[in-house]
Formats: sequence, C-alpha cells, structure tokens
Amino acid sequence: MSRSAASRANRRGEPPPSPEPLPAPAVDSHTHLDIVLGERPAGGHGEWAGEERVDAEIEAAAAVGVTRLVQVGVDVASSRWSADLAARHPNVLAAVAIHPNEAGAGGAGDDALAEIDRLAALPWVRAVGETGLDRFRTGPEGWAAQEASFRAHVRIAKQHGVALVIHDRDAHGEVLRVLDDEGAPEHTVLHCFSGDAAFARACVERGHVLSFAGTLTFGNAGDLREAAALTPVDQLLVETDSPFLTPVPYRGRPNASRLVPHTVRALAEVTGVELGRLCDALTATAERVFGPWR
Repeated sequence: MSRSAASRANRRGEPPPSPEPLPAPAVDSHTHLDIVLGERPAGGHGEWAGEERVDAEIEAAAAVGVTRLVQVGVDVASSRWSADLAARHPNVLAAVAIHPNEAGAGGAGDDALAEIDRLAALPWVRAVGETGLDRFRTGPEGWAAQEASFRAHVRIAKQHGVALVIHDRDAHGEVLRVLDDEGAPEHTVLHCFSGDAAFARACVERGHVLSFAGTLTFGNAGDLREAAALTPVDQLLVETDSPFLTPVPYRGRPNASRLVPHTVRALAEVTGVELGRLCDALTATAERVFGPWR
C-alpha cells in the first residue's frame, strides 16, 4: 500500500471526539499534520491555503493538554512543509527525512539527501526522521537503498547535533546493527515502538528512547505493554503518528494529536506511574530529546 493509500484508509469515518484533558501538559512526539489535513502545497512550499485548519488542529490538541507537537516529514516536500510550519508556529518543532519506503523506491538520491541536510540546519528543525528500515512494505530489491539512506540520515543527524527518529518495521536486529555500526546520535528515538521486551531491553541499554503510539491500547498488543512496563520513565515518549494508529476505542477512525490522552492514560496504567507525574516525565523527555519549544 502506498503512503497516500494508507492515508486514505486511516481517514475513513467521522473524527473521534476529544477526550478528557490531561492533568498536566504532554507532547505528541510524532504527527503528520499535512497528511491529517491534506494541506501540503505541491513542492513543499507555497501559500498556506489551509493555515486556519492547521491552526485549529493544533489548538484542539492544546485544549486537552497536548500543548506541543513534533511535525514529521517523509519526503522532500513534506519535510519542507514541516520546517515551514515549525518556523511559524510556537507549538511545533519539525523532523525532516526521506521515509525508508520512499528510499527503497529510489527517493533518497543525492539531491534529496542534500535538501534534508540543508533543512536539518534550520533552527526549529530538531530531528532527522523518520528514517530507518522497513522490511514489510519494501521488498528485498529495495533493502540496500533503504540502508544506504538510513546511514546517510544518521550522519546528518550527528553532523547537526539533532535527534534521530527511527521507523522500524520488521527490522529490529538490522536497525540496531546499523546504529551500532554508525554510532547512534546522543538522542535516538524508536518511533512507534513495535518490538517485544527483549528488543526494548536492547534499546534501553543503548540509551535510546521508546515512543509508544495508539498501538499500545490494542487488545493484541501484550508484547508492547510488556516492553513499555520495563522501560525507564525517562526513556519514554508518546505519539499519535496521526492520522494513523488511532487508539482504542476509536481504532480505524482518523487519528489526531488531540487523541494523545488515550495513549498517555494507557501508558500510566501499564507503568504504574501516576498520570500527572507521567505527563511531567514525558514532557521532560521530549524537551531533552528535541530541545526547547518557544
């Protein structure tokens, strides 16, 4: 399934209602507002025809305590869009990259990587990602290109002193192999963590941060809950990956940053950490990893 097809599949049905606000602010560490609203201008720059809709989405998240977001690019156009949004909006920081499935299809050429390198130097771009490896949607013919792109992104993140945000699908061992070989940046985030307890331990031992999405709430996600339970609270983040991975009880409907409280509450239950203290810890980790918002 292409990224655009996946977007359509995850935007069916009515948007869920906003949940009860959190008792303290939290951060959505990974969202795709351009996909949520379909407002990305061609080429990544241009007039913000959907500026009011984007602002409304950010304000709806803030109303339930999700006061800060990390907007994530997946190709050159969306990375430019993300950097532009972060430059104009105080609640938003940006991450820029060529997604591994884009890389596997030939999208991580020299010009594309040079543009990611340029964007990574901008003041409100605080991460390179999402990059990594995907053995599910990309077949073996694209694996070498994915790995070359991943390695290039690791080097860009280290060069600019920003965080690395990793997409890992069915490639746990290979991801750690590349990180160990290249030397991981100081702040490395496993976006939408999808491994079991053993993989979580391996990541935690290396100092990496595990970011949990709405999948934590799924009935069949026992391995994820076990992984979250053993992760130190200062190595945890939460995210939506919106419009994807909508948490229970709205699985299958469009996701949005304002639904983060469902995942935060699930994480509090799994870890046994009081909800307000968990919000404070998640925010502190986000600030350590991505630096200060305005």
